[in-house]
Amino acid sequence: MTDSAKDEPASQETLRDFAPEDLFLEQRITDLHLSPDGEQVVCALKSVDRDGDRYLSQLWRVPARGGPAVRLTRVPGLDRSPRWSPDGTRIAFISDRGGDAPQIHLLPADGGEASPLTRFGCAVVDLAWHPGGRHLAALCAINVDPDRHEDGAHELDLARPPRDKQAPEPVWRLPYKSDGQGYVLSSRLHLVLVDASSGDGRVLTSGDFDSDHFCWSPDGRQLAFGRTREDPREVHCSDLWTVEVDIDAGGAAGKPVKYSDGVSTATMPCWSPDGRSIAFMGARDGGDPIMRLWVCDTWTRAIRALGDDDIEALPGVLQWVDDSRRLAFVQAWRGLQRIATIDAANGEVAVAIEPAAGQVALMAAGRDRVVYTEEGVDHPLELHAAAWTDADAPGRGCQAPETLTSFNAWWDERRAPRVERRTFQLPDGEGGEEAVSGWLFLPSGERQAMPLLVDVHGGPASYVAMQYSSTPHWQVLVSRGWAVLALDAVGSSSYGRAFSERLRGRWGELDFPQHEAAIDALQREGLAGERLAISGSSYGGYMAAWAIGHTRRFRAAVISAPVANLESHYGTSDSGYYADPFALQSRPQDNRGAMKRLSPVDHVDDATTPALLIQGKSDQRCPMGQSEELLIKLQRAGTASELVLYPGGSHHLMAQGRPSHRIDAVRRIVGWLERWAGG
Repeated sequence: MTDSAKDEPASQETLRDFAPEDLFLEQRITDLHLSPDGEQVVCALKSVDRDGDRYLSQLWRVPARGGPAVRLTRVPGLDRSPRWSPDGTRIAFISDRGGDAPQIHLLPADGGEASPLTRFGCAVVDLAWHPGGRHLAALCAINVDPDRHEDGAHELDLARPPRDKQAPEPVWRLPYKSDGQGYVLSSRLHLVLVDASSGDGRVLTSGDFDSDHFCWSPDGRQLAFGRTREDPREVHCSDLWTVEVDIDAGGAAGKPVKYSDGVSTATMPCWSPDGRSIAFMGARDGGDPIMRLWVCDTWTRAIRALGDDDIEALPGVLQWVDDSRRLAFVQAWRGLQRIATIDAANGEVAVAIEPAAGQVALMAAGRDRVVYTEEGVDHPLELHAAAWTDADAPGRGCQAPETLTSFNAWWDERRAPRVERRTFQLPDGEGGEEAVSGWLFLPSGERQAMPLLVDVHGGPASYVAMQYSSTPHWQVLVSRGWAVLALDAVGSSSYGRAFSERLRGRWGELDFPQHEAAIDALQREGLAGERLAISGSSYGGYMAAWAIGHTRRFRAAVISAPVANLESHYGTSDSGYYADPFALQSRPQDNRGAMKRLSPVDHVDDATTPALLIQGKSDQRCPMGQSEELLIKLQRAGTASELVLYPGGSHHLMAQGRPSHRIDAVRRIVGWLERWAGG
């Protein structure tokens, strides 16, 4: 039943237990970039400013072959998106230092003071050096007048200040809001050419749409970028476009050209070194959350899928290696995130880096080596590097990796959980059984019956996240004698499209029985007793609410940012109107019976499980009303229940919320579970 297990630390008696306050200690690498010669890495490192109850981020330079890391920036603020200049002498980055809208800054690569380059009235979102090194392309959230509707998006002025946050917010099309941002119709994302000497900017795209991730062609004459559609019914969809940029004529832009007919979402373009192809990530359906790889022929504009339908790419960096023969990407594979390469001609995948019990997040590939971040439940996020194997060998693998940083050395003083990869034989919903994978996290010491928390991942087309920042209560509970089960039940991605899509229209009905059967297996094994609890966020919150409406075997539940009522979620979520119909194969107006049948709020009238609800008040993905509907039902049923609201908190409150809010939430979660299920 156990596929693999990590050995226990050698000196358990000298280690400390995890505590909620450890969140203050974590440092996260949020972006990285490899120098042109492949010898240095610049990364953005985010940490907690405990006194200010905020986050700070500074740039660090790390030798790619090992050596001491050097801090490059020290001014308080959020420094991010560092990019080496083509000649390796400067680093451009985005910073909000000074309290202004984030702007481009320049820093000497060998150290020194950073200086601001741009002084726009709008925020800079992303940037990339032109191959010539005298200009940069920037993605800017240019402020517009929403009262002018579509016309306002054609009158772009980089100096225009932001709209008063207390001004009325007209809504004439969808989407008009976004989780973590709020109202979005007062700005548009457009490409701007920036002079690297003067900081002057020239707008390259304009119109009632948003540009997305972008890249330069090898000769520097064109930009490839994603772009949302202007049809009011398809604004959530995006296509691949290119635009010519005449650097010698001051950055005059030609007429943009659309490339990607037949794909409903297109993002993360990457131009091949020979200029013949543009690789990108995308999906056929605008509501499909699973990204796969595509290639566009720049001569014929023909689009083709790269590899089979089960190759799932993690949204992020896509890089060509071996000139224009192969692409390196982070692949979601059976609950892990690994670095793989894919042959651009035949779609053959080769594994380069595959963690045994962790997940790769960021990657930068050079000619000789690849650098990346990786973490797991039993080890922290750090930067690693590995040399490529011989380019002429079959596939494109890597030699044994080495760890480059120790930003989270405090983990060495903690008693880490035992991590076991499990495979269960569980009901498939069709009268048979199927193998389902998951993770079991256990305290050190003897294996005996202990309180068990079943934590359900979001999505549902996702998989168990191994990031400490998202689920810090796991480590705290394991330190206190709990076991945690995190299952990749049917509907999870990374196990093939058929496994994921089988849950469409069957939320709760197929996957909850699998969670119950896995609990039964652990009870038979003697690892779990009757002290059971269930928790989850987003779709995991849906599942926790579904569970207490269908069984009384759980002694406690924690329901975070849930989907509770599918009809109201469709109309109030920032993405519900297109994501829900895909996930459920139904719209409310087409099948209200299915929406009602699958809504947890219609099953909790007789629930008895004590339930704690955690909710960010500014959550636009699963708005506050979803938790409120559940609370009303539970309170009227006389069920012990409590809703905790966090002002300003988004859908990603647990991982990205205000530090004091995150620690408060961990304390409440642990306290609730121990009160009702731990004794």
